[in-house]
This record gives sequence, structure tokens and C-alpha cells, in this order.
Amino acid sequence: MNDAAGGTRSARDPYPAYAAMRSRCPVQAVASGSSGRHSYLVTGYAEARQALNDPRLSKDTAAFFAGKNTKRDLHPAVAHTMLAADPPRHTRLRKLVTGAFTSGAVAGLRPFITRLTGELLDRWAAEGPVDLVADLAVPLPVMVICELLGVPEADRQQVQLWSADLFAAGQPERGDTASHAVADYMSGLIASKRLRPGSSLLDRLIATRDGEDRLTEEELVSLAVLLLVAGHETTTHFLGNAALALLERPADLERLRDDPEAVPEALDELLRFDAPVATSTFRFTTEAITLGATEIPAGVPVLVALGAANRDPDRFPAPDRLDLDRDAAGHLSFGHGIHRCVGAPLARLEAEIALRAVLTRFPGIRLAGPADQLEWRRTRLVRGLVALPVLI
Repeated sequence: MNDAAGGTRSARDPYPAYAAMRSRCPVQAVASGSSGRHSYLVTGYAEARQALNDPRLSKDTAAFFAGKNTKRDLHPAVAHTMLAADPPRHTRLRKLVTGAFTSGAVAGLRPFITRLTGELLDRWAAEGPVDLVADLAVPLPVMVICELLGVPEADRQQVQLWSADLFAAGQPERGDTASHAVADYMSGLIASKRLRPGSSLLDRLIATRDGEDRLTEEELVSLAVLLLVAGHETTTHFLGNAALALLERPADLERLRDDPEAVPEALDELLRFDAPVATSTFRFTTEAITLGATEIPAGVPVLVALGAANRDPDRFPAPDRLDLDRDAAGHLSFGHGIHRCVGAPLARLEAEIALRAVLTRFPGIRLAGPADQLEWRRTRLVRGLVALPVLI
């Protein structure tokens, strides 16, 4: 399971393992750690789309773990986010934030993102390697989502550290501690904004809570935490993975460098080729279902390997080849169905601006060392680089 999902031995390149599993069966039972229990892993594209849009697959983690002896101590605001909810609760919560992330709404952030990207690139040293992850892919999305939510500049670095801890693989205590820290921080920020209201998205959510009483206090904190964490972690890996894919392919890099206006059209293929979310968030069967040709009993987790589905040759011919002319709009990197990533337009805008700026300002950019020596984060959920040293 670890190998197929981007674990220790195949963190750098999980796709051969995914392909081998898919060829045996696109939906199959896999062991879940040392507990003796089993989950079902989905590696086929058609089966993944079905699973992501099937109401019999619940995301209500509270219902699944009720009565089970778990050792986790996640703060409720982190454990019970909108991502861990089913309709009608999910529908109500998502409706409150969808308007802030439409393509039209995020377009208003273009000047800010462009200016911020320029300021970050101004700091890149002309001599010696630059870490594209630490010096661009990490700070840019953090600063953008913090700006959107109204998080003070002085707190933004700490917010990023908490987020990294939440995604730390194999260290549940670290994640649990971070969940309480970030939830407590957001509770304090909400209290502060009640005293001194502003115009941020968080201020608008507070007004919804206090004015129309459509949000409980726990829901308000939970939404704030989800937007804060999910709003930048995956975009960081989107940028890093896309940059690496181009740096490893000089012809594609040159093509976009010579025609930066083509960057927006290349984003879907870059997302398909190396998805920043390796495995979708938790789902479990509420009744026995048939997924593809596989019968799955009730009450078991189903893990959808988005990266594997995006490399299914039945949907994308020659899937292991980056093809900037491919129509990759059907990729599943942002999910599918009612839980599709609400922040997708913002992530696309940040990636477009950042990649275009890097290629334009640093036409000679290249890897500072062999790609096979790069270190990948060892986590089942997200897929991204620890660092990406480049020479400019």
C-alpha cells in the first residue's frame, strides 16, 4: 500500500507501481498498515470518477470512526471540516465559500499575485542554486490565502509551519498537535476580527455566522482552518511538480519560455502528469457497492489514487509522456463531483502567474543536480518535493 500510494520506496516515482496494480485490477483490496484491516484502492480512471461521484461513498469521518478505538487527537475543527461532510451539511457549507473562488472572483487577485511573485523572484540569488520550492512554491500560496482570509503578515510563516506538520507522514502526534495550534489560532483571529471587522473572506464568514446564524461557531472555525490549510498546501506541490516536469524536458520548457501566453493551456496537462494530490481524502462505503467489476462490502474505506487515474492509458493514451498538446481537461487532480476542489480557479491563477514569471525572467533556468536525487515528501495524501534546487 505504501509503495503504490507514494510511500517510502516509490515516493520519487509511484507510477510504475500504480500501473502494475491497475493492470491486475483497477479496484482492489489492500492492507491498511499493521491492523489487519483492509481498504480498497482505486487506480483506474473510470472507476475513480465513479467513486468520486457516488453518494454511497461517504466522507463523514465522524460517523465512520464513531465507537472505534482511535489514538488520534485531532482538533474537531480539523477532523470535521467540510471535506469530511456529506450533503446536506456539505452543500450548505460549500455554498458559503464557492462565490469567493469563482474564476471571476479570483481574477481580482491577479495584480496582488503578480506583484507578490515579482517580489519573491527579486530575492533569488544570481549565483548559486535557488530552491524553487522554499523560495517560491511555498511562500506564494501561503501569502495569497492569508491575504484572502485576512491573516496578519507577521503570522503567515507560523501558519505555513503548522500546515506542514498537519501533513507530516508517519508522525500522527505532530499532526494532532498542529491541529490544535492552528484551530486555536483561527479562533483567536476570529475573535479579533469581531472586534475590528475588515473586508476579508473570513470577515464575510463571520458576518454569516453572527448575522444570519447559518454557521455554528465550530463550523466557522472549521471552514477557516480548511481554507487556510487546503488553500496553499496543494498549490505548493502543483507549482513544484509542474516546474520539475518542465525542467526535465528542455523542449517543453523552451516552448513555453518562447510563448508564455501558452502557459494557461498547459496547466491541465501538467496537473494530469504529476498530480499534487496523490490520493483523495477519506471515503467509506455506507452499503455494499460494485465499483468497476469489484464488489466492496459496506463500512470499509475506499482510497482513490488520483495520480494513478490520471495515468490510465484507457483514458489518456501514452499517459507517461508529458504532451502539452493533449486535451487533459478531464484529469482528476482537482477531484470530481460535489467535492471537486473549490479553490481550483485560484490554484490555476497562481500557477499561471508563477510559471510565466519564472520562464520569462530566468530563460536559462535549469536543474542544479540530477532529478533522481531529489527528495519527495513521504505522505500518502499529497505528492510534492521537499526541495527543488535550480540554477538561474
